[in-house]
Formats: sequence, C-alpha cells, structure tokens
Amino acid sequence: MLTLSPSDARAALSAVRHNIEAACRAHGRDPAGVTLVAVSKTVPAEAVEAVIAAGQTVFGENRVQEAKSKFPPLKARHPQVALHLVGPLQSNKVKDALALFDAIHSVDRPSLCEALAKEVAKQSRQPQLFVQVNTGAEPQKSGVLPEEADGFLARCRDAYGLRIDGLMCVPPIDDAPAPHFALLGKVAARNGIALLSMGMSADFATAIAFGATHVRVGTAIFGARS
Repeated sequence: MLTLSPSDARAALSAVRHNIEAACRAHGRDPAGVTLVAVSKTVPAEAVEAVIAAGQTVFGENRVQEAKSKFPPLKARHPQVALHLVGPLQSNKVKDALALFDAIHSVDRPSLCEALAKEVAKQSRQPQLFVQVNTGAEPQKSGVLPEEADGFLARCRDAYGLRIDGLMCVPPIDDAPAPHFALLGKVAARNGIALLSMGMSADFATAIAFGATHVRVGTAIFGARS
C-alpha cells in the first residue's frame, strides 16, 4: 500500500508548486490563477492526510464509490478541503456525486446532463461543471468530440439549464499535448468559458503555457501507484 511520510509530502508538494510557479512566470501568468488538483485515486486516506497537513486543499478522485468511502471523514476533519471528480460519472451515481464533490470534470453526454439538472434542482447544490472534450477523438475515451463541442455546450445551457464553468481534456498518451491544449483553449474562448482543466504530472507546465486554470497532478505528489 502506498504510504507517504509528512516530510515526503511536504517535499513533493513544494516541488510541484515550485514548477507551477516557474511555468506561470515563464508565460506571464499569476500562479494564483492555477489550481493544483492533487489526484488521490487509489491513495489511502493516511497519505491524503499527510498532503493536507503539508498545505494542499484541493483533491481529485476518479470514482464516486472510492471517494465516498474515503473523503467524508477527511472533509469532516478538514472542512477547507475541496473535492473534484476527475474520472467518468455514471448517471446512477449523480446523486452521490453532487452530495460529495465540489467540481465535476467529466460532463460528456445528454443523459448525464439530464440527471445532473434534476439533482441540482433537488439538492440546491451547484458544483463547478466541466465538459470533457475528447480532443484526440479516441474511441475508448470519454468526452465530446471537438466538432460537436459547441452544440453540446449550447444544449447544456439551453436545454438543461446547467452552468458550465470549464472544459477538460486528456490528450492521447502518444501525442504531443500542446496541440490538444491549444484546441481546448479555442473551444473555451469561442464559448465564453473561463476554466480549463488540462495537464497532469508529465505535462502540466505545457498546459499552463496554454492557459490551464486547473492541473491534475497525482504521481508527482503521491508517487507511482502499484
């Protein structure tokens, strides 16, 4: 099981923050405009606790069930913690997701929009919502195709009354990420969307160069997962 000492957590978090700040300076950006989402999927609560103690407050989980089993006690002890869903969301998990997460990065289909709209009305709780764009048009990957993104965003707003705060992408693993980040930025700009969730441990500096407001970093903080 992955463990993380308090000193290791502080060192890892400090290194990531330093690299974020360096990337921001290199591109004339304010580091305060980039939110670090520490992706804690498969990481035990004890390791998350060490990273909270080192000063991190925003975490990302891939699965609703794992987050539901791990984060309520953590959030009870640390009410400043915000939790983002960065993995796919099944429509039948929307009720739990809205109760638990402060942001959802994976809005990607009409049926999910319909479920979200109903649950937002029921719970009177509005997390930040990001539409996932499949910039590489990979058949195995979730997300709206780039050429369908404008229409989907309009439908989210007009048909379902959802407030869409941002866009998210995961570039193909074998592609240079920059063109994918640039594409996401163009879709956001023409649709009046301010937030861009893009960039992970290996490429978050490049994502910052292309306007990322949220970078999703797991391995560089928690270490390699088994």
